[in-house]
Amino acid sequence: MAEPAAYNAPNNPLAPVIGLSFFAIASGFLMSLIPLSLSAFKLDENLAPWLASIFYLGLLIGATTIERIVVKVGHRFAFILFLSLLILSVLAQLALPNAISWLIARFIAGIAVAGVFVVVESWLLMTNTAKSRAKRLGLYMTSLYGGSAVGQLAIGPLGTQGATPYLFVAALLCFAILAPLLITKGQPEKQQLQKLYLKEIKNLSHPAMLGCLASGLLLGPIYGLMPVYIASQAEQAQYTGTLMAVIILGGMLVQPLVSYLSTRLEKSLLMGMFCLVGAAGAIGILQANTLAGLIISYLILGACSFALYPIAITLACDSLPMAKIVSATEIMLLSYSIGSVFGPMLSAHLSNAPNGIVFYLAGCLISTCIYMFIKSITNIHAGKTPVAG
Repeated sequence: MAEPAAYNAPNNPLAPVIGLSFFAIASGFLMSLIPLSLSAFKLDENLAPWLASIFYLGLLIGATTIERIVVKVGHRFAFILFLSLLILSVLAQLALPNAISWLIARFIAGIAVAGVFVVVESWLLMTNTAKSRAKRLGLYMTSLYGGSAVGQLAIGPLGTQGATPYLFVAALLCFAILAPLLITKGQPEKQQLQKLYLKEIKNLSHPAMLGCLASGLLLGPIYGLMPVYIASQAEQAQYTGTLMAVIILGGMLVQPLVSYLSTRLEKSLLMGMFCLVGAAGAIGILQANTLAGLIISYLILGACSFALYPIAITLACDSLPMAKIVSATEIMLLSYSIGSVFGPMLSAHLSNAPNGIVFYLAGCLISTCIYMFIKSITNIHAGKTPVAG
């Protein structure tokens, strides 16, 4: 089927990238702030994995409904809507500091963040060439993870006590809304979007879907439980914000390499390679006896964990017409969300064991590595091209 002519005109990535940058700073700070601020609000610290899981449950539910909203109101207004919903969820946590309210607020926040991800990813991926898609997704990931790393650094000056940190998050999200409010041109044509049918979903790349699933299994615990793990280690506690920033900084720094390699190597092989190196980083955390060693190990773990999603999503979209990109990003986010829901709960079972979360992350990376290497060998024997993955 021929692609609609409306997509031949390039859309403008400025509004989503600027808005995403402010969103990422706010979100990065908030993800670490929530588990660290539980005691200040007289909430049980055992609530942390449940807050992480219900957030990702909201992400999962949101991933099944976002496409209809984008089709109805367009990318720009959908971006504004989801950012506004996220602000309300943050303010609700301040207004009602109890377990039930926080669980509901984080569920709503998950839906809102799903909307932000699908809107921005599909907005940027709606371009004509694989090379352009890889470049734009690299810009997206750099903005997302760079902002998240900066957000971690706010833990030191702002702390985790009282209302001020949460008001700071809300203010940043207000700045994020200004970009789509003020930049009114350049969004993709909303009336041209098409849904993937069940048969097409079944034919989507299995390594791409598993890559998104593994990304969720890794990043859910990294965001939701890693701050608590670092703070519980006597030799690391004073560097909690810094080490979390290092993890996410690794995710930002690896994006140019991901963009470069994803059009040159078979993508299943590339994901397997990152998983192997990431597992080495996790082992390095356990073996490091200096701060420099810890920083390098956390940097490697972060780089490799955050590399999977952009490779997987470009693999899924490589052979699709642009009109179906929104639907594809929704399916990939759904896979990511399933992993993110179960990741914190699975790793929480190991949290009582020394270094349990680190062993969990290493196990996920090694398992995914084995699968990706097997698929890569299968693809090579089947004669598939490197770019197609």
